[in-house]
Amino acid sequence: MRTDKDGVVMKKLINSVDAIVTDTLHGVAAAHPSLRVDIENRVIYRRDAPRPGKVGLVSGGGAGHEPLHGGFVGYGMLDAACPGEVFTSPVPDQMIEASKGVDGGAGVLHIVKNYTGDVLNFEMAAELCADEGIEVASVLVNDDVAVQDSLYTAGRRGTGATLFVEKIAGALAETGAPLAEVARLAQEVNERSRSFGVALSAGTVPAAGKPTFDLSDTEIELGIGIHGEPGRTRSTHREAREIARLAMDAINDDVPLSGDTLVLLNGMGGTPLLELYIVYAEVAAYLEEKGATAVRCLVGNYVTSLDMQGFSVSVCRLTDELTRLWDAPVETPGLRWGR
Repeated sequence: MRTDKDGVVMKKLINSVDAIVTDTLHGVAAAHPSLRVDIENRVIYRRDAPRPGKVGLVSGGGAGHEPLHGGFVGYGMLDAACPGEVFTSPVPDQMIEASKGVDGGAGVLHIVKNYTGDVLNFEMAAELCADEGIEVASVLVNDDVAVQDSLYTAGRRGTGATLFVEKIAGALAETGAPLAEVARLAQEVNERSRSFGVALSAGTVPAAGKPTFDLSDTEIELGIGIHGEPGRTRSTHREAREIARLAMDAINDDVPLSGDTLVLLNGMGGTPLLELYIVYAEVAAYLEEKGATAVRCLVGNYVTSLDMQGFSVSVCRLTDELTRLWDAPVETPGLRWGR
């Protein structure tokens, strides 16, 4: 428990601020025997990595977004994930170690959210991997339509579509497809996906001991980033139906919605499913109005921002191939079906 200068109390289930990531990794290792956790180097592997002849998929990012990324390591998705400190990019040494650990001779795909630290560190890691004879391709996820540039990015931020890329590219890699084809498909998924987020309250970073930004009791932030970056505007709170339409309008204005779609209605960590399903009903109705159909969906906490209240919605315009690969078996802590 910590009290800031204004008397606000932060209560977290932690042992110490400095040990959060290490303690979390110990918990992941204890909870999921299908994974192999390298505590010292801070890498989460699927237990059978590397797989000879299979493209290895590596992703990573700051802690605080769980189950992204470590929760998506396993059959049909990632081969390894590198967690950084809370809201802080992992370092190149982690990514190099992860890439070595999943290289089965067919190369490695780095899946990178568009945040400056992630981009620079993954680029450095890819160069150093090449020096060691590991072929690396990278795909940059930049699906957020809310803002073009932010405190953390040049261009659009990477958010919920990261899950789509990891799942669909992971399914293709599981078939033994070559690196160039897996990278091409990952890029296609990113290009066909768009996201928008809304915050009702801020998350609390343990090291700071206070919310990352302030919202009054009557305000919401439209277009929020997953680290608490500002959105498009602040607005007054209103009914779920209106908020959902604002989010979907932003997506539809960027790329008109049509046909079969995959939808992620994502909690930001502090929103109950009771409310998320209310928002999802509005999203599904909106799609129907536009002549689109949510043929696949996920509702729940998948790409979070600590304990932030709010939601993000991500939409991917599906093809027959993408639908087939989305439906392919997956077995990870965060997603599991078909096996």
